[in-house]
Amino acid sequence: MEKATFGAGCFWGVEAAFRKVKGVVSTQVGYAGGRTEHPTYHEVCSDSTGHAEVVEVTFDPGQASYDDLLTLFWHCHDPTQFNRQGPDYGSQYRSVIFYHSTEQEQAARMSQAQEDLSGHHRRLIVTEIVPASTFWRAEEYHQQYLEKRGSGSCH
Repeated sequence: MEKATFGAGCFWGVEAAFRKVKGVVSTQVGYAGGRTEHPTYHEVCSDSTGHAEVVEVTFDPGQASYDDLLTLFWHCHDPTQFNRQGPDYGSQYRSVIFYHSTEQEQAARMSQAQEDLSGHHRRLIVTEIVPASTFWRAEEYHQQYLEKRGSGSCH
């Protein structure tokens, strides 16, 4: 099993998208990339912790490749929006890939370059690609939030 960590706006919808991928064994939502230890949702939403809302994906690379996950990442949000997604704004909603290995970093950078050249976006991609930092699991009520409520999307 391998891990991948992505920030692409509100983590509820991002988690729901990744849970549908064959080969994804589990997901959990949380916070990463900031300076506060054990942050709460309220603290992260204050835009003062430096953390992004993220989804940590555990996957079987024999069934789902990291490249497959990257493809979903680029298409489940707008990677050209700086510190926002739709009506949600603040650095906690930034587009970010946290890589867990040199191979993931190389794949993410290559994928970003290809996506920039694809013509899918009218603006340049602003996604950060940075080393994985400590993942802080979000409060239980955020885990599989949309599934628990029978909703297909955030907005």
